[in-house]
Amino acid sequence: IPPLVDLIRSGTDGAKAKAAMALVNLAFDKDNRVTIAAAGAIPPLIDLVKSGTDGAKELAATALGNLANNNDNKVSIAKFGAIPPLVDLVKSGTDGEKAWAAAALQNLALNKDNNVAIAKAGAIPPLVKLGRSEREDTRQLAKGALGVLMDQSRPYQPHQSRRRRWPFR
Repeated sequence: IPPLVDLIRSGTDGAKAKAAMALVNLAFDKDNRVTIAAAGAIPPLIDLVKSGTDGAKELAATALGNLANNNDNKVSIAKFGAIPPLVDLVKSGTDGEKAWAAAALQNLALNKDNNVAIAKAGAIPPLVKLGRSEREDTRQLAKGALGVLMDQSRPYQPHQSRRRRWPFR
């Protein structure tokens, strides 16, 4: 895992995307979520969300969403500043970036402090707009995020992305 984190920090654009994709898949395992965070992957993934290629941004958002299936990671991801760039992706990213940023925000919103921070970052209007997307999967991800933001009192299953293969779609 540390070599993947190093690639995300300083690799070529293609290497960054492939390393992010590897972390997406590794983060399906609950123990790996802890190991990935401990290896320092969260800050470079956030940087990739902010300034990567379109494909890399989508994969970085997906990786952060998968990592957010761990309660400690939810706190760390927000603490390192992921919420505003994820909201920016929901507002103005590609279709894939919008969908996976919404999924990441859904998982992050399961933490009450994050829930408030996501709302304050202005996520609700673009999520409502995304909830009207022509794509069913995108609509469902946006509605899932809105559902968590509006009602934390009900039991909710966090979203986990599907496994990704290169080239991703």
